[in-house]
Amino acid sequence: MRLTTRPARIAATAAVFGVVLAGCSSEAGNQAAQESDNAPEVAEDVEFEAGTTMAEIADAGSITIGTKFDQPGFGLLNPSGVPEGFDVEIGKIIAAKLGLDEGQIEFVETVSANRESFIQNGQVDLVIATYTINDTRKELVDFAGPYYEAGQDIMVASGNPEGIEGPDDLAGKNVCSVEGSTPAQNIRDNYPEATLTLFDVYSKCADALTNGQVDAVTTDNVILTGLVAGNPDGFELVGNPFTEEPYGIGLQLGDSDFRDFVNDVLEESFDDGSWADAWDSTAGQITGEPAPEPPSVDRY
Repeated sequence: MRLTTRPARIAATAAVFGVVLAGCSSEAGNQAAQESDNAPEVAEDVEFEAGTTMAEIADAGSITIGTKFDQPGFGLLNPSGVPEGFDVEIGKIIAAKLGLDEGQIEFVETVSANRESFIQNGQVDLVIATYTINDTRKELVDFAGPYYEAGQDIMVASGNPEGIEGPDDLAGKNVCSVEGSTPAQNIRDNYPEATLTLFDVYSKCADALTNGQVDAVTTDNVILTGLVAGNPDGFELVGNPFTEEPYGIGLQLGDSDFRDFVNDVLEESFDDGSWADAWDSTAGQITGEPAPEPPSVDRY
């Protein structure tokens, strides 16, 4: 059941970004001017069973979606203060099937550490925020998807002065990640000889690598690719993924009707090409790669 508490809109000025992200937005994520052209077709005369989350959202005429504001290609607040990226586009596809256009979506910033609490407290209807599905999180929230599969990798300073080629080389190194993320937990659990420095957002990790505070940054490869694209003279990707990270869409625990609906929308987007179009216009602009094969939805 969808809670009715609605958050205040987060102003663009509330997000703090480094120069690296601003540069990447202007170079690779500048899709805002094309939003109306790329917008998914909005379903008309939608009807849902009374009492379902779908019916409540459609009747309210708005949906609140949590996403990242500092991750080029997936969720980034552009210079105009408009969220853009693959996760944002997936949110638009789901909203359109609820009969809502872009103007009826409220995107709010969710960082790795607060995604579960935002869902549990009813501050958002969905979280689409490079959100890895795992068993621990499934005890707190439900997931639709996955809609993309990433892998944990490592970003280093240009020229790789520390000679880091994989996670085993992190022993004795100062490694940055984000609190509440699966990559950070993976380092804690499996590479304890590394010294872990944690921030709330990856832009701060990028800054720490630039100023020599840390030796490396680790998170999902697509996130790191965006950071490298924003500062190609300063960073490079090791390019040796060592985990599988299935990205899911978080929602209230036990809301199986809403989860089934979102899964249906995802599978339809895989088949009709809208998922691939969303990738090509956002993350694909950074990676330089066409849309991969979409993953299989896990209807657990």
